[in-house]
Amino acid sequence: MFNQRMMRQMQGRLEKINQELAMTQVEATAGGGVVKAVANGQQQLISVEIDSSVVDPEDIEMLQDLILAAVNEALNQSRDLATKRLSSVTGGLGIPGL
Repeated sequence: MFNQRMMRQMQGRLEKINQELAMTQVEATAGGGVVKAVANGQQQLISVEIDSSVVDPEDIEMLQDLILAAVNEALNQSRDLATKRLSSVTGGLGIPGL
């Protein structure tokens, strides 16, 4: 069973990991690298870069699809990173909200 000291230690480790996740960035690309999305470990989108070669006013849908693909992949990587880091502290307890 957890006692208060163990809970405080776990909370401290979780806070440290959350700070590290805020500073950690993951990057994903789509379309062979013409669209790049960067997110942090807290599933916040940091930036989106679009190569001018892919900007075609006649095919906006393709550009939108590339942006969605890159952003979704960056967010998936971010979630995976957070899950791995947080499970090292929680031991797979499945604590809601973590």
